[in-house]
Amino acid sequence: MIDKEDSLPVTRQCEILELSRSGIYYNPAPLHAIDVELMRQIDEIHLMYPFYGSRKIRTELLVKGYNIGRDRIRRLMRRMGIEALYVKPRLSICHRGHVKYPYLLRGLEVTKANHVWATDITYIPMARGFCYLVAIMDWASRKVLAWRLSNTLDSAFCVDALEEAIAKYGCPDIFNTDQGSQFTAEVFTNTLRVNNIAISMDGKGRWMDNVFIERLWKSVKYEDIYLKAYASMSEVKNGLVSYFKFYNEKRWHNSFDKKTPNMVYFNTLSQKQAAA
Repeated sequence: MIDKEDSLPVTRQCEILELSRSGIYYNPAPLHAIDVELMRQIDEIHLMYPFYGSRKIRTELLVKGYNIGRDRIRRLMRRMGIEALYVKPRLSICHRGHVKYPYLLRGLEVTKANHVWATDITYIPMARGFCYLVAIMDWASRKVLAWRLSNTLDSAFCVDALEEAIAKYGCPDIFNTDQGSQFTAEVFTNTLRVNNIAISMDGKGRWMDNVFIERLWKSVKYEDIYLKAYASMSEVKNGLVSYFKFYNEKRWHNSFDKKTPNMVYFNTLSQKQAAA
């Protein structure tokens, strides 16, 4: 995203993209192999028991033979961008300077495609390192509309996925996110506003609103990521291209009476949107 050869100063580019200038020049030290392995173990425990915090994850790791402290587990969890799912005052790391939007889905029945879209980010382990995956999902059909990978937790790859989804499928009535800084950033919310999409954000105690995407993450990891043990981001990307095609077009959902997300999406799309 940052072009050091551009006539626009790097400082101004960082301001526009809401990125830290120091991060542009910082060369991160590679993770120790044991930390990469621990993050993989933490991710598996989190998927199995998403309500576990650092204390219980530490206990699970002790049973597996990893004798490490809770502080280290918390540090790795922060790096992965995960935390226990339960009702509590704060669900995501928000940015104090970003505008927060009201929650619009309370009591709303979502039965048609492009009524509500949602998004989230998850940690993806690789054989030598890790990356992050963001996906845009249609709530009514569970169809994955677009996705992107990144090695940093910024807003840029989230905006790229959002713009691709809009270009391919039009605009939803409502877009729901949590209050993570990637989604409250001006560069992300402005993309929604200029397309006249109502912005909805989970409030305190609304942890259940991410349940559909949490289920998606579990499917992605157990049905693809953990089985393949990809070595690089390019391998992950190629693998997910195939997996999401399978997920949308071939994978039957019990909640949809054995229909695929594509079937539900296009069957519930309004005539006006289908014609467009």
